[in-house]
Amino acid sequence: MAVIDNMELFVRVVKAGGLAAAGRQIGLSPASMTARINALEEHYNTRLLHRTTRRISLTDAGQRFYEACLRVLAEVEQAETLLKTDTETLSGQLRITAPSDFGRQYVAPVLAEFVQLHPEVSPYLNLTDGVINLIEYGYDLAIRFGNLPDSNLVVRQLADNRRVLVASPGYLKQYGYPEYPDDLEHYCCLVMERLGEPLNEWKFQTNKGQQVIKVTPALSSNDGAIIRLWALQGLGIAYKSIWDVKQDLEAGCLQTLLDDFVFGFQSSDTEKTGLQFVYPDRRFMPTQVVGFIDFFKRQLEGKP
Repeated sequence: MAVIDNMELFVRVVKAGGLAAAGRQIGLSPASMTARINALEEHYNTRLLHRTTRRISLTDAGQRFYEACLRVLAEVEQAETLLKTDTETLSGQLRITAPSDFGRQYVAPVLAEFVQLHPEVSPYLNLTDGVINLIEYGYDLAIRFGNLPDSNLVVRQLADNRRVLVASPGYLKQYGYPEYPDDLEHYCCLVMERLGEPLNEWKFQTNKGQQVIKVTPALSSNDGAIIRLWALQGLGIAYKSIWDVKQDLEAGCLQTLLDDFVFGFQSSDTEKTGLQFVYPDRRFMPTQVVGFIDFFKRQLEGKP
């Protein structure tokens, strides 16, 4: 069997929760399914599944293979659908959700440009720093910081990302630069809030290992764009994704702080802070969704 067929079979087994259940979906007997999985494990010379008579679970190697299969199958699906976008007029609804700050700076203007090129597409953009259930609320696509695994979703890497501490030159001129993470207790900290809980445990790497500083919020909001605005206004120090403040740093409106400490932590945490496309796992995505994913990625890659 082709490699892609084996990948599809393996993903189906994991999502169905067992070989027999997956076999019923595609008309194969349990014996045939067992033989296929055995052959797959023999081919890679590693065990992918822990199997009992009642359930299956992924080994460490199986988990890595499963995640890789999801990425590969998503790319194949996109390639198939892109063939249609070359000959078809893009049309239909396009429902997207994205983080507030990133959405205002990047998604909204690119979406407007996309619709000008494809006027028969009807877009809806929801900006929120919360996590929306895409399937329940009918969204085609989410752009998120961080890989938030869900068996019903596909995650595709969009861009690398890391977090930085930032403040305005005016604030730093007035209050000075903190030299160590512990010094933050003497500064005004601008804190994101999610579901009523402040995200005020900021993580750093010191020569003693990982350090968590629980800062006291001087101002807090559930909207990342507000946090960035307060930092630009010189009201304190913010803990932001680099994409949110790229343009402010380039313009000199914000400066980074404690780079050695923050970078050390984030370099080991890239997979948790990366910028991702997230969308429902379905065969043959609508052409307008695939078209926007391709268009947005190209536009983002063209930015400094």
